[in-house]
Amino acid sequence: MARGAEPPDGGWGWMVVLSAFFQSALVFGVLRSFGVFFVEFVAAFEEQAARVSWIASIGIAVQQFGSPIGSALSTKFGPRPVVMTGGILAALGMLLASFATSLTHLYLSIGLLSGSGWALTFTPTLACLSRYFSRRRSLATGLALTGVGLSSFAFAPLFQWLLSHYAWRGALLLVSAISLHLVACGALLRPLSLTEDTVMGGPAAQLTSLLHHGPFLRYTVALTLINTGYFIPYVHLVAHLQDLNWDPLPAAFLLSVAAISDLVGRVASGWLGDAIPGPVARLLMLWTTLTGVSLALFPVAQAPTALVVLAVTYGFTSGALTPVAFSVLPELVGTGRIYCGLGLVQMVESIGGLLGAPLSGYLRDVTGNYTASFVVAGAFLLAGSGVLITLPHFFSCFSAPTSRPQDLVIEAVDTKVPLPKKEEQLGED
Repeated sequence: MARGAEPPDGGWGWMVVLSAFFQSALVFGVLRSFGVFFVEFVAAFEEQAARVSWIASIGIAVQQFGSPIGSALSTKFGPRPVVMTGGILAALGMLLASFATSLTHLYLSIGLLSGSGWALTFTPTLACLSRYFSRRRSLATGLALTGVGLSSFAFAPLFQWLLSHYAWRGALLLVSAISLHLVACGALLRPLSLTEDTVMGGPAAQLTSLLHHGPFLRYTVALTLINTGYFIPYVHLVAHLQDLNWDPLPAAFLLSVAAISDLVGRVASGWLGDAIPGPVARLLMLWTTLTGVSLALFPVAQAPTALVVLAVTYGFTSGALTPVAFSVLPELVGTGRIYCGLGLVQMVESIGGLLGAPLSGYLRDVTGNYTASFVVAGAFLLAGSGVLITLPHFFSCFSAPTSRPQDLVIEAVDTKVPLPKKEEQLGED
């Protein structure tokens, strides 16, 4: 256990950043690239595509809804044993999936078991990182989350190569071995004891205080609105381009261009979040607004050049809002409650992520094109920007404290009571 009065802004914290980098790659990189197994499962089990798609959906839902459990366990036992246990569960789920004889088997192994492992790894690690950094928190978070973009490029061709050489059962065995590296990532986490931890209480007390914390609740609403429209291009942009008579390969390439811009935006935003004075929520509002505007403009653009510019803009701004979104939370609730706060936010905002894509598809079916889908997605992000304006210190000239819990202890009025003359002569001691 490392001890310190305040976040050290470095030291072992950079090892925590390294751990978070590989964990984000091994969790969300695997999830984003798991589509290469989709065709294999459809052919192997002779099932409809809709039923097969539930494998990844269950895994994502369990990862997000189980985040509060991982946070509560980390508050009680520390992040290291929790994350290491999650790594074992994630690898075990993939291992059991390689012996699957039905889709139900895959639902339970990949969806439930691996999803539970992912729930115990990502959120506790990111919360641990937030406790090690204060002034450099946005940069550290941005560097950690670049693992998602890099692994998305690496894992998709790697998984396809594994499928072609070892079939889907052998490929899942090797993915299980790759996922087992989450245990090593968890071993790098060194819990940090801060001064403010003594006034926070246990998970139940923290949860109660957060549910009565107005700024935290408004921030959770804002992220839920943002999450509703955030993923729409990743789901429907290729289909929208095909409606414009684009070939599938150039359409998929445009999505790769957005992914590269996403990677650059995460690092740039992390640096700007620490370099620009003022609350980080202000920068988050800027990136969210630009992302919403770029989404709403997709149906207007028809020329290939305009679509490429919009894809680059969306990729950069949507990637840029991610690290600062995680950096705002410690400013609101304090680093002492970051485990519980981050887990609760991840659980609630997942509702927006789950509803956004089906709503977009419904609008496409009703209207016959994706115009309403992208406009509504942009409107959700702009609505989230409006909620962010209501956060404390948003219009202040200086950054809010990042390591002090807010609204936790009623501060006494700073008044001096005059001492009687006799006591004054005795001295303050």
